[in-house]
Amino acid sequence: MALHQVRGREDDAVTDIYSTPLSGAALPKYRVPDDASDPRVVFALIRDELALDGNSAQNLATFCSTWSEDEVHRLMDLCMDKNMIDKDEYPQTAEIESRCVHLLADLWNSPDGHGTVGCSTTGSSEAAMLGGLALKWRWRERRRAEGKPTDRPNLVCGPVQVCWEKFARYFDVELRQVPLEAGATGLQPHQLRDYVDENTIGVVAILGVTYTCDYEPVAEIAAELDAIQAEHGWDIPVHVDGASGGFVAPFLQPDLEWDFRIERVASINASGHKYGLAPLGVGWVVWRNADLLPEDLVFRVSYLGGDMPTFALNFSRPGGEIVAQYYLLLRLGRDGYRRIHQSCADTARDLADRIEAMGPFTILYNGTGGLPAVSYTLKDPASAGFTLYALSDELRMRGWQVPSYPLPPSRDDTVIQRVLVRHGISRDKIALLAADLEEAVQRLTSGTAHEESRSSFHH
Repeated sequence: MALHQVRGREDDAVTDIYSTPLSGAALPKYRVPDDASDPRVVFALIRDELALDGNSAQNLATFCSTWSEDEVHRLMDLCMDKNMIDKDEYPQTAEIESRCVHLLADLWNSPDGHGTVGCSTTGSSEAAMLGGLALKWRWRERRRAEGKPTDRPNLVCGPVQVCWEKFARYFDVELRQVPLEAGATGLQPHQLRDYVDENTIGVVAILGVTYTCDYEPVAEIAAELDAIQAEHGWDIPVHVDGASGGFVAPFLQPDLEWDFRIERVASINASGHKYGLAPLGVGWVVWRNADLLPEDLVFRVSYLGGDMPTFALNFSRPGGEIVAQYYLLLRLGRDGYRRIHQSCADTARDLADRIEAMGPFTILYNGTGGLPAVSYTLKDPASAGFTLYALSDELRMRGWQVPSYPLPPSRDDTVIQRVLVRHGISRDKIALLAADLEEAVQRLTSGTAHEESRSSFHH
């Protein structure tokens, strides 16, 4: 048998992967090839391209899960052929989705756990939009009942993630983003009076601000809206965007009132694939009770084999992430989630201490009272001798992805960096990051950093 043959039979021989016709040129980009190729060759060549991606374990910019147990992978494999929308064909997967909704409703202190309504989504962006649609529909129904116009809805929020900007543009709602006050990192309750009115469909409160990772004061926001209602009669609901914090606060800050314990909170969204620890592709939205989800938003389809209600922005989607979420809720329980997130929070505080001790930085958030994360800025950008953007480039040479960006208006003159500590980001890994960060600062301040190589890497 020739040495280049992989299998024993002559008719099943495969030339060395890097000697095949497919590997003799760049992989097709604009036209489907005429001939079939050996699956092992195609797999190996695509795997080689994927190796050019960054290492997800060093991506400290993303909120999303980058580590999963082997059992999660195995359950995902079992669900690859299951279309979540077809609840008649896959009734047990649908039952598992329903169980997750009720488990989360209980976790978020719903007053009616058995009667709570909610659904899974492809992520918290879709979940947030569904929550926003319910706000708009309920406002419009109320205005029509009062004989008032419905053509000028607005939504009030602080520094939100881009999904809310998409919601406002796609569904014709004025987005009133409240600018940051000096020293603040989120919406302050007293600011609401200048932005809400009778056309406000709701206020979005963020449990884990994307920019800095601390929580907005949901209870205080609701209390201010209580006072506004007493004065003006405007009954304005709160939607909590708990994309990350919805899976953190119940375990690390169980006494913090941000959820359905506050009567004004109508709905909550969260990402299962962030601090819910599930694989990418699952979010959740839950309403305080079924009456808060207008029936007009629910569609019923019969062409899949049964009369099935659906409320989503898409249709077909996989069921594996939902099953994985159920596995994690059972596998970890409340204590398991608490231990994992507490370990991440402790690691974030250790990193904050290390960064603060370096000298040039001011810590904006140290991982206490919000998400397991650290955000910081330069004490004196004018005299630091480097920018945070240059520091990000230096860190990328070691594989670290640490984002630099300005705060929202009207603090956009302040540039910060943020490090997220997720499950799988160990204390040792963070110690290595801190060491690389300190060395990068020394290179930048001593003038030994290589501007040309850094620039070429960036581009």
